[in-house]
Amino acid sequence: MKAHDVLIAGGGLIGSSVALELAGARLRVALLDRQEPGREASWAAAGILSPAPESPSQIALAPLGRASLASYPGFVANAEELSGVCAGFRRQGTLEVLFSKDAAPKLSTLVALHRGLSLPCEPLRAAEALELEPALSEEISAAALRPDEATVDNRELTRAVLLAAKRNGAEICPGKNVEAVWRENNRCAGLIVAGERIAAGNVVIAAGCFSAGIEGLAPYAAVRPARGQIVALRARAAAIRHVIWSERGYLVPRKDGMVLAGSTVEYAGFEKESTAAGIQAILGAALEMAPKLKDAAIAEIWSGLRPDTPDHLPILGPTDLEGLLMATGHFRNGILLAPVTAKLVREWLTGKSVSLDWDRFTPMRFAPGQARKGESCPTASPQAGDSRTIP
Repeated sequence: MKAHDVLIAGGGLIGSSVALELAGARLRVALLDRQEPGREASWAAAGILSPAPESPSQIALAPLGRASLASYPGFVANAEELSGVCAGFRRQGTLEVLFSKDAAPKLSTLVALHRGLSLPCEPLRAAEALELEPALSEEISAAALRPDEATVDNRELTRAVLLAAKRNGAEICPGKNVEAVWRENNRCAGLIVAGERIAAGNVVIAAGCFSAGIEGLAPYAAVRPARGQIVALRARAAAIRHVIWSERGYLVPRKDGMVLAGSTVEYAGFEKESTAAGIQAILGAALEMAPKLKDAAIAEIWSGLRPDTPDHLPILGPTDLEGLLMATGHFRNGILLAPVTAKLVREWLTGKSVSLDWDRFTPMRFAPGQARKGESCPTASPQAGDSRTIP
């Protein structure tokens, strides 16, 4: 393999977006993946682009999410132009629906939280929501419209970005299982693949929940898999225009008439089998939100493994090993955060500074003795109410 400025371990949307960004900066880049790139979490996602926090722990992520969403039109346009692949970007907004009797105070809190984070959010009465989205259940009590949110066909986007990166000069290398970090003294000199040392000036780890399996990354890759199951419905008689979101799940319309229903959050190791209980929960939530889907045909069922971290936030930035940069642990926000992650990695590698604060996401926060003052490094665990997710 020829000499490279940067080696990237992991060929999902995060890794491929980094490759595209770095190749565009005229760096010599190689992307290594243990299988065909783009076939793990990026393939299994639903493609929701929402910076809205699902829990208090996600509030810290809102500025990055907001910046990434704002950059998405340009990101997609660039990938589509270079690749000739349509990524299915749609900015139709999200309707978050409430069913509880105490919906009024919940709605008020929800709107205040989003507006406080500079995320547009409009309160709606039930009748107004039904007018916007006739497929909704008449049992809803209220709703909030998040008008700026969007979706993308994550499978096609990943394919587009990989092809765009290759056409921009990046070397895409499937079937290259990264075994270890090649370390010389206090510097990362490259990666070890099938016993072979491959040199590079810098290494970026973007291998999702498989990052922790790379030898030498234990202090930085506190990730584990969180399984998410999804059902694709062929909804001929129940057209849905917006993403519909509730406490129990979500519905995502696609241009081809499919509606994706999801999703579970399960800690079952690297097991990717779909389960009866998971599918039952997803379909129950889907029919609660949109009863007209009762006659929809089940077109496909799948599951994927998202990379979770102890605090449910990404692992992003340089390590104490010179030349080693982490871009993993994006959990349910990998599709959303791909553009901003790639931008920050490029800024750091080319100028050693970044345009957005990423200190909260430093890989060093999980290293022994590195917890911030007054904080501890918690053990990864499911968040309360984690029956819904942005994959």
